[in-house]
Amino acid sequence: MNSTLGASDPDLNPEGVEAVMARDVPEIFRRCGELIAARREQPADDLMSVLVHAEIDGERLEEHEIVMGFFLLVAAGNDSTKATYCSGMRALLGDPAQRRLLLDDPGLIPGAVEEALRMFPAFAHFRRTATRDTELHGTTIREGDKVVMWYVSSNRDEARYEDPDRFDLTRGAEHQAFGAGGRHFCLGAALARLELNVLLEETLARFPAMELAGRPEYAESPFINQLKTLPVRLTS
Repeated sequence: MNSTLGASDPDLNPEGVEAVMARDVPEIFRRCGELIAARREQPADDLMSVLVHAEIDGERLEEHEIVMGFFLLVAAGNDSTKATYCSGMRALLGDPAQRRLLLDDPGLIPGAVEEALRMFPAFAHFRRTATRDTELHGTTIREGDKVVMWYVSSNRDEARYEDPDRFDLTRGAEHQAFGAGGRHFCLGAALARLELNVLLEETLARFPAMELAGRPEYAESPFINQLKTLPVRLTS
């Protein structure tokens, strides 16, 4: 999955974008197809069995719908939480005062999670299609136009946030890291928040004096917004 989402990064995917489309994506789809077939024959207590046997208005999901849903869950459900956690930890490692706030009062961790989501959304952008003519801040958007939403920009809007490039876990951050509501709001938002809370809580409790041990590097990608390396020294 790293090579698929980070297809343009020479470290995550040394063989280039073409290899991802020719090798990785078909392999993911093949494995998913095998799992679908297995759950049709022998249902289990898992999400795939639910998707395979569920009915909507008396009809079951088609295989391509299940495959694409599976791909979304594997990509968004795994990569996104990892990305925000690593970038959030980097921010805390670089700001002893903010980390001390959490060490002294772990009850502030939910605020740190929201600030990490604001500053470090896992994905840089998504594209949508306008369903009707409209106007946004003086710009005309026609029905059918493609509109790109840059989460890394909106979450640091100077008109909305004071000192937007500063990590401040006490600001009571609001953000669009999970989308802006409606049908495109992140299905796993509650789970992601829970995971991030647990990850920060356990990391700080076990390694309160963790240090950076090298230079972090971001993935070279126009889409994923995440570190590919975060060298640390695990000191307690």
